[in-house]
Amino acid sequence: MPDQRTDFAALFAARLDALKNEGRYRVFADIERIAGRFPKALYRSTPGGMPTEVTVWCSNDYLGQGQDQAVMAAMQAVISRTGTGAGGTRNISGNSHELVELERELAAWHGKEAALTFTSGFVANEAALSVLARQIPDCIIFSDASNHASMIAGIRNSRAAYQIFRHNDVAHLRELLAAAAAGRPKLIAFESVYSMDGDIAPIAALCDVAADFGALTYLDEVHAVGLYGATGAGIAARDGLSHRLDVIQGTLGKAFGLMGGYIAGSALLVDFVRSFAPGFIFTTALPPVIAAGARASLASLIAAGELRQKHQANAARLKQLLADAGLPVLPSESHIVPLMVGNADACREAARLLLQRHKIYVQPINFPTVPRGTERLRLTPTPFHDEALMQALGASLRDVWRELFLPLAA
Repeated sequence: MPDQRTDFAALFAARLDALKNEGRYRVFADIERIAGRFPKALYRSTPGGMPTEVTVWCSNDYLGQGQDQAVMAAMQAVISRTGTGAGGTRNISGNSHELVELERELAAWHGKEAALTFTSGFVANEAALSVLARQIPDCIIFSDASNHASMIAGIRNSRAAYQIFRHNDVAHLRELLAAAAAGRPKLIAFESVYSMDGDIAPIAALCDVAADFGALTYLDEVHAVGLYGATGAGIAARDGLSHRLDVIQGTLGKAFGLMGGYIAGSALLVDFVRSFAPGFIFTTALPPVIAAGARASLASLIAAGELRQKHQANAARLKQLLADAGLPVLPSESHIVPLMVGNADACREAARLLLQRHKIYVQPINFPTVPRGTERLRLTPTPFHDEALMQALGASLRDVWRELFLPLAA
């Protein structure tokens, strides 16, 4: 009888080789952050090798909160008092007091009745969207074409019907909604700041369409919380629209400088997700130390108006500097600065040269994160990237562009 066993090693190797041949194989740099010196970090090119100091230009710790003294002190104090872990799921171990207070404060920040935390923004989106669409009978989801992979995962895992509207195209969304059965439950899912192009959704117009068709609205604000609005509560808050969103989803892993995700909404909706979402029920809770750090970070973010202004000013300055140098920077409405390359191999090589030769760390962004042919370096200036660091980045990028014969701006 012939051997019918699968050669799993060969299968795995072949698939990885295909990724490498397409220029999509991901290599993670060994980076060690330096407390108090953000955006500087230590890079090791080989395991156990001597570290080299580099400047990080792609962190999502947009305001440097991961090294804020008040945040670190709050976390150290809670570790001393409660220890490290959560002890299990909230169903088993109960709610830590820090987590109860954090959710109360997050809800108030967004002008909502309740909030619910998860172990990441990805889990928050996957759990909330999947349970809402699955548990609402005959629900149909309308999803922006540029929504994050976590939202797509939640929508697909719900097994509910869904339709995709063209990115930020309100008229197309209206057409799709009008074609759906009038009495069918509808949910519209979109983001505020889209992290790869840096553009911003027309939230008011999307809410108008939702109101016309009686649809629930689900807004992902992960790249906006902490950064926009008088208290940093996001684009919806900045534009006075928070009350029009049924669900606001955010993260503790970007401007908060920590890890975790959350949703905020009515007490009834949040209780609904809490009671039915496996991604919440069966997952170990965020530990008290993270919750305490997030509370301290939130207090800091609420009062960080000047820091937000500096952040926006630095983003605008970097865009102008790169444009003046003839580099193909994609215009954006937000703090995100995409620098277009357009080829996976070239994008990866540009990132390698920046790191090895110029001590600048930027991760290449390739398919499937962005469509093929739109590969890019995604730059995220912070309030702590001063003029000297920007000038050094510009000069280094020009050197790399010349060496790789990359196209300049048209």
